[in-house]
Amino acid sequence: MQHPVIEINNLHKTYKRASHPSVDGLSLRIEEGMFFGFLGPNGAGKTTTISILCGLSSFQRGEIIICGMDLRRKFPQIKPHIGVAPQDIALYPELTIDENLRFVGNVYELPAQLLKQQINYYLESFGLTSHRQKKVAYLSGGMKRQVNLIAALLHKPKILFLDEPTVGVDVKSRQIIVRNLQLLNQNGMTIVYTSHDMHEAESLCTYVSLVNKGKVICEGTPSQLIEKEQVNSLEALFILKTGIKPI
Repeated sequence: MQHPVIEINNLHKTYKRASHPSVDGLSLRIEEGMFFGFLGPNGAGKTTTISILCGLSSFQRGEIIICGMDLRRKFPQIKPHIGVAPQDIALYPELTIDENLRFVGNVYELPAQLLKQQINYYLESFGLTSHRQKKVAYLSGGMKRQVNLIAALLHKPKILFLDEPTVGVDVKSRQIIVRNLQLLNQNGMTIVYTSHDMHEAESLCTYVSLVNKGKVICEGTPSQLIEKEQVNSLEALFILKTGIKPI
C-alpha cells in the first residue's frame, strides 16, 4: 500500500474554556490524488482540523504526517507543499487582481518569470485576464472567490485545502471553480475540501469522511456509502448520520 499524503492519528484539540473538544480522537488517511471531502455539520471540527493541518492552530495530542513529514517538527518543509483557499477572502481590497497575486507570489519567493507565467495561466484558465487591473473591492463575490483560489495555486502546491470554495457564488463562477478543481485533481493534485453542499460534494469527491462532534462517523467513496446505508444521495446519508439537514 502506498504511503498517504496526509495521515492523522488520534488527533485531539480543545479550545481554552471550551466544555467539549473540537477534535476528539480524529484519525484520517488521505491518499495522493484524492479529491477528499471532509464533511459534517457546523461545529463538527472541520475548520479546526483544516487550521491545524495548515499550521494555523495548535493541538494537544495526536500525530500528523504530511508528505512523509511530522507536522510538529517539519512544518517549514511542509509549507511549500500546501495551498490554502480559506472561506474568508484573503485578499487586499484596494489592490488589483494582478497586484494581489504578485504580492502572494513574492511571499512564496517565486522567481519573477515563473510568477508571471503562473498568474497569466490561471487568469486565462478562470477567464479573468480582462479583469486583472480591477481592484478586488469592485469585483463580484464570485470573482473574489476565484482570485482567492488562484492565490492558493501560484506556488504549485501538492495539496490544496479548500474551505467552502463555492459558498455564496453565482452559477457561472461556481461552474468555473468546479471545472478548474476537477482539472487540477485530474492532473494529480490532492484536494481536501469542506462544503455544506452535498450535491456538489457527491459529484466532485472521490472519497469522503463524514465527521460529527470531532469524530469520524463514516467514510468511503460516495457510491459505497450510499449503497451501504441504502440511501439515494450523500445528502440523505448526511441527514441519516447526523440528524441535521445540510445548510
